[in-house]
Amino acid sequence: MSAVPSLTEFEHAAHSLAEVISHTPTLPSRALSDILGAPVLLKMENLQRTGSFKIRGAAYRLSRLSPEERARGVVAASAGNHAQGVALAAQELGIKATIFMPLGVPVPKLLATRGYGADVVLEGETVATSLRLAAEFAERTGAVAIPPFDHRDVIIGQGTLGLELLEDAPEVDTILLGIGGGGLIAGVAAAVKARAAELGRSIRIIGVQAENAAAVPPSLEAGHPVDIVTRPTIADGILVARPGAIPFEIIKDLVDEVVTVTDDDLARAILILLEQAKVVAEPAGAAGVAAILAGKVKPTGTTMAVLTGGNIDPLLLQRVVSHGLAASGRYLTIRIPLPDRPGQLARVSELIAEAGANVIEAMHTRHGHGLQISEVFLELSVETRGPEHSEHTLDTLRRAGFEPLVVPD
Repeated sequence: MSAVPSLTEFEHAAHSLAEVISHTPTLPSRALSDILGAPVLLKMENLQRTGSFKIRGAAYRLSRLSPEERARGVVAASAGNHAQGVALAAQELGIKATIFMPLGVPVPKLLATRGYGADVVLEGETVATSLRLAAEFAERTGAVAIPPFDHRDVIIGQGTLGLELLEDAPEVDTILLGIGGGGLIAGVAAAVKARAAELGRSIRIIGVQAENAAAVPPSLEAGHPVDIVTRPTIADGILVARPGAIPFEIIKDLVDEVVTVTDDDLARAILILLEQAKVVAEPAGAAGVAAILAGKVKPTGTTMAVLTGGNIDPLLLQRVVSHGLAASGRYLTIRIPLPDRPGQLARVSELIAEAGANVIEAMHTRHGHGLQISEVFLELSVETRGPEHSEHTLDTLRRAGFEPLVVPD
């Protein structure tokens, strides 16, 4: 059997999933089109059932289980989206599901997984531990393990999104997708390239990885999947240290380019989606938009960024918005040493108001490293209109004799 699924297989999967998944909307983005200099479309897979594309692969894999396998139940390990996909698919098919999740899993994802009827086991600090425990559970109980990306059925299920993309926008020239283990982009690339060949067209597929978890570029260079040492990233949905073996064989042949983005890029993407598109996306789900904002994509016709997920913890969203504002030059934290005498706080506030900026938060303290007995620190969080306005605000303070120090976000 070929590593690359056929168009017929994708079409069969799409038919079998018709009653399980939602056909998510595709909408134009004027703001991103202006930034890219070409039409940009957003595929709202963040509005999919369970809040991400993962339900496609999980549901199709479970639908292929034999009656005997269904009776044994299924087990999976995940920090969120795969867990929810397996839990809902199992609930729809009447299959018992056990999901291992790490202790630090975001609460909304934990509650949603339990809400779909799965038995959730919270243990270990990382997904790697959850994967090990799930494998041990499968060996001990006979439950069928449902991998998040490294299985042909999962890839075919995820690839149904590719057929949907072309149904929504047959004119698309470039498709942007985040990459973690590679199941989604492998499936979409295979489905899209096959359909495009039928139509006598070529369509670019560009994968986007978080800079701190970019295992695909070195794997492509080596010609086989390699492990990397990941660093912390807000894009937990694509925080994978090694691409899957089966997806990689498809990626290396069918994905045209892989780029990386920083956490600042991802934060800016979430912010612009909130402000301009009125859409909530999780960091991994906004990877394609981040690539546009970071200038990693060349305008070559209609471009579609797939918002692969919207399951973001509200507390993380609050931090990401603040970080995104800072990364966009619209949120400034400054620390100013002041003589400890009346009127200084009022004078600083007056100057910031004259500069047209807005104080969000203030802290006034006599305690701090390097302070003289007669000095205080004033730390202000200030909202501005952008980098130029931030610099104008700082210059206004400097001209008045103050020495503002910008505090890194």
